[in-house]
Amino acid sequence: MYLFPDPIESDPQGQGLICIGADLEPSTLYEAYTHGLFPWFNEGDPICWWCPEPRCVIYPDQYKPSKTLLRNMKKMDYRITINQAFERVMRSCALPRNYTSETWISEDIVQGYVELFREGYGYSVEVWDDQELIGGLYGVSIGRGCFGESMFSVRTDASKMAFYALMLLGQENQLAWIDCQLVNDHLLSLGACTLSRQEYLKSLQDVIIRPPIDWKNYQERVFSSKTVAENAKLIE
Repeated sequence: MYLFPDPIESDPQGQGLICIGADLEPSTLYEAYTHGLFPWFNEGDPICWWCPEPRCVIYPDQYKPSKTLLRNMKKMDYRITINQAFERVMRSCALPRNYTSETWISEDIVQGYVELFREGYGYSVEVWDDQELIGGLYGVSIGRGCFGESMFSVRTDASKMAFYALMLLGQENQLAWIDCQLVNDHLLSLGACTLSRQEYLKSLQDVIIRPPIDWKNYQERVFSSKTVAENAKLIE
């Protein structure tokens, strides 16, 4: 098992890059996330581990879906599932986007996170139109910590529907925050904000030791986007 350095001691200037090397085995990924780090690098480059300053997070209990999103969820009435297609979601997130053909989600990344998921430390939210996977997101789950990784959509608002379901899951499980890692305009438009790295790392140590989310409450069910939009909850 690799031992990761303290981010603040290793990077006092807050540049974000903490160390280079190691591997993507489940035990390594687990160790990294419990120390506030995540991997981010281009395919073919050495594995780089990051802990940015500031940290981007979203507070589930403060999230408010837009009226447009709720209207579309009621109109389209897609199916929403939890943890039923983790690898498919990952591979969909790795596909080329309209604005770029490049991706950081390499085959090594896919294999590492799929194994981590199989060991119980991952989650995915899927949005379906009949049998077609049209949107979703995935991340890492440790204790009461949810760490977002990526999302995708091939239909209008499908990824936002998955995101809303994740926010409801966060509210129902009283998550302090969901980690969004790096700040970008899209996340800010969804309601994300920033924490200082020191605040994030302090809070992290509390959330990872709490009892984990009981995913079975969610993954054995199928949710209607219409019902979710009308009731603003996943668990009845």
